[in-house]
Amino acid sequence: MKLHPSLESIGQKVGKGERLSHEDGLSLFRSPDLLSIGALANIVRERKNGNRAYFINNRHINPTNICKNRCKFCAFSKTSGEEGAYTMGLEEILKAASDYNNGNVSEFHIVGGLHPDLPFRFYEDMLKALKRRFPAVHIQAFTAVEIAYLAEISHLGLGKTLGRLREAGLGSMPGGGAEIFSPSTRKKICPEKITGDEWLQIMETAHGLGIRTNATMLYGHLESMEDCVDHLLRLRELQDKTGGFLAFIPLAFHPKNTDLETVRSTTGQLDLRVLSISRLMLDNFDHIKAYWIMMGPKISQLSLLFGADDMDGTVVEEKITHAAGAETEEFTAKQTLMDLIRETGREPYERDTLYQKMVKV
Repeated sequence: MKLHPSLESIGQKVGKGERLSHEDGLSLFRSPDLLSIGALANIVRERKNGNRAYFINNRHINPTNICKNRCKFCAFSKTSGEEGAYTMGLEEILKAASDYNNGNVSEFHIVGGLHPDLPFRFYEDMLKALKRRFPAVHIQAFTAVEIAYLAEISHLGLGKTLGRLREAGLGSMPGGGAEIFSPSTRKKICPEKITGDEWLQIMETAHGLGIRTNATMLYGHLESMEDCVDHLLRLRELQDKTGGFLAFIPLAFHPKNTDLETVRSTTGQLDLRVLSISRLMLDNFDHIKAYWIMMGPKISQLSLLFGADDMDGTVVEEKITHAAGAETEEFTAKQTLMDLIRETGREPYERDTLYQKMVKV
């Protein structure tokens, strides 16, 4: 493979399976040779996952959009009483869970706002009710930001709060709330949110309790390439320590209806670059996910040749990104995902949340 001079040493490291450095990460962001970056990422992708491309049959549920934090990049959150604010009761949540295919899915993916009036018991009851009604469905719920808030209102401390939620039915955690770890950039986009250090500590605690999680990075807002590389390296460092991350999901920022509306939406070039660099830098992550809701199905499909091995899932109803102007559908049928995967020459595998059950379809 003929590489741009800026990528030659990186190519040698990739060929030998050696870890990339902070400076390597910056070189990847600066290099004009996107196709070679994608080809290098594909080497790592196939080394880890062969020709497989994964997806899951899942259902998103967002119990409330009322949130005491009003992050500048968020178009989803509302204040109680504001037009469009809502909170679902337990019966509404159960109905939402059963609305798609009578609840016959692998996973319920549940995230929402930090509601100032809902007690901790509500969240326990929600998990218990879902597990009673749908005992075979894995529940992936609550970002680290939500967990910090639940620990605060429960007065139990972080470890006991996570333990109680796990007993109630929590199976794993999504990776949201990481945004960007850089303190200076984080203060600009979400000053009320927990710090990057706190996000990492919550994930480390969850991993120590046997709760697997995902990890994310929000890009395309006010961050620098240095911020992105630092973010990836801090995730890699924690994964070295705990091994608790299932997958990494780069999240493309959608500016519409946010306080950062003047920021330009991400380009396909940036989406593919961030995803490929993530695959190259996160050598201890087994899976890199192309979240079609944020990237769109076309870029997500192409991502399977640029380092990604997972297209997420059917989703069914996604509110958070669509509040910020996402133009993708809120649902993609299993057959559509399978067709998108096959068109790239990959083999579609339906998986469960923990990547323990993987069936070629």
